[in-house]
Amino acid sequence: MPVEQSLATAADLRRRMDERRTVRMFSPDPVPTQVVLDAIAVASTAPSGAHQQPWTFVRVVDPEVRKAIREAAENEERISYAGRLGDEWLDALRPLGTDDVKPHLTDAPELIVVFQQRFYLDENGRSRKHYYVDESVGIAVGMLLTALHLAGLAALTHTPSPMKFLGEVLGRPRNEKAFAVIPVGYPAEDCVVPNLVRKSLDQVLVTI
Repeated sequence: MPVEQSLATAADLRRRMDERRTVRMFSPDPVPTQVVLDAIAVASTAPSGAHQQPWTFVRVVDPEVRKAIREAAENEERISYAGRLGDEWLDALRPLGTDDVKPHLTDAPELIVVFQQRFYLDENGRSRKHYYVDESVGIAVGMLLTALHLAGLAALTHTPSPMKFLGEVLGRPRNEKAFAVIPVGYPAEDCVVPNLVRKSLDQVLVTI
């Protein structure tokens, strides 16, 4: 790629990604299926430890399943906001205005539930460990969020704790552990977001 094109591409990506915002208020309008599939395919190109690709993306479009996920998540969130999170964590969340009610889980037309594969079974049925699972899946989720945003969709990274219920509701095998729930859709017409300011490049970059 010529230097001029590289500079222009980098500047455009920086501008477009600076427009990304986490959305909690979704329109129920459907989104193009192929856009979501392509974004998941992009996420699957992420680097992973020993190229083991220890991730599973479960796309949930069934309204009844999304309702079941919301009910289970809100049950856990009620316990968390009642004290399980601790005062320090609750203080950190307060400026965001979040609580134990999670309408995005049923309002958004799609959920992508990302699972990390803690181990796999070899050809002899023996458990074999995956390596750098947290790092690998975290990178894949970052690439997923980027792809969704650049394709014009809004998303939210939701991590109810604990998340064991997700494996149960979605019938996932025992080697998979839920990593994140990502509602995907368009922002609601009356969508609002917190007035946040990102750290500047000077605040996050050290050059040696």
